[in-house]
Amino acid sequence: MATEESGTGLPASIEAAWGLRERPGKGPRPGLTLGRIVDAAVGIASADGLGAVSMSRVAAELGVSTMSLYRYVSAKDELLTLMEDAAYGPPPPGEPAEDWRTGFTGWAWALRTAVARHPWVVNVPVSTPPSTPNSVAWMERGLACLRRTNLSEGEKVSVLMLVSGFVRNEARMTFDILAAHRRSGQSLESSMASWARLLEKLTDAERFPAVTAALRTGEFDTPGGPDDEFVFGLERILDGVEALISARS
Repeated sequence: MATEESGTGLPASIEAAWGLRERPGKGPRPGLTLGRIVDAAVGIASADGLGAVSMSRVAAELGVSTMSLYRYVSAKDELLTLMEDAAYGPPPPGEPAEDWRTGFTGWAWALRTAVARHPWVVNVPVSTPPSTPNSVAWMERGLACLRRTNLSEGEKVSVLMLVSGFVRNEARMTFDILAAHRRSGQSLESSMASWARLLEKLTDAERFPAVTAALRTGEFDTPGGPDDEFVFGLERILDGVEALISARS
């Protein structure tokens, strides 16, 4: 069990997630655990959104006092970090012999799938580098995909940050758009068609020649497939990484 002098500098709840701490010796209820607290918070976020999560709401879900939670999680920010770690879960294993691009593409898609299971996770503020068990495991798996490339270790980390940021931002935009359409009661198809008609009224070929050219092709009239933008963006990012690797060869 870690002590206050353990040297990690992490909050006690994060150390507990790593198995470096035991549950408090004195507690209001023997059945209360850090895992139950995090599971309850994740359930609230999944049902009502991240904004519905509060220490008092979690306590009410568990049937305990709010103050009892602070023996396990000293602040809401810690709880959000642990919720995010639980939402992503561990990464899937990779094939040892796979080439870097196949492996890293699979890693990115797996990360996107994990985000899609809990869309609220993209709204958790990014305040610290990965320091929880699952987040470090995802980092390990991603870096392992690049181990046979000629990139420096710093460049591998940069590629990881670039792609994970793309996954997160693309997911946030997709979820926001879908949520807006659900609120409006319009289908995505009708909304896109209405937007195209509006642009046609607002723009002209002299002031907006590029927009006009796209409108004339019907590009804005209908949405593409649900994965089209993700596939396009990911492939272009990895094309750039591949060009860097090839140039080094």
